[in-house]
Amino acid sequence: MRSPPPTTPDGRYIVVRGRLWRRADPSLPPERREALVHALMQARRAVGGARRAGDAEAEQAAHAGVDAAKHALGERGPVWWHDGTPDLNRHMAKNTPYADWFAALA
Repeated sequence: MRSPPPTTPDGRYIVVRGRLWRRADPSLPPERREALVHALMQARRAVGGARRAGDAEAEQAAHAGVDAAKHALGERGPVWWHDGTPDLNRHMAKNTPYADWFAALA
């Protein structure tokens, strides 16, 4: 079984192949988060189905569903923290204030 990706000490990001990816808003109620994750997975499956079918319009609609779910989860759009720290989503961890923490993982 694969171990989960490392999470930054402040809980804002996971690190996948050295890149930071914003986590879902931890203040979301568990039921809401579960429903949004379900919607996200459903939309991702729809993207794959539309691609296999060669249906560009359905694929575009499915991508919009993925984007909407990710915004609702807090993984995209405005950050869910309120301390003024900038969003480092998709930045390489080694080029961020998390560099020392990330280097210590190795």
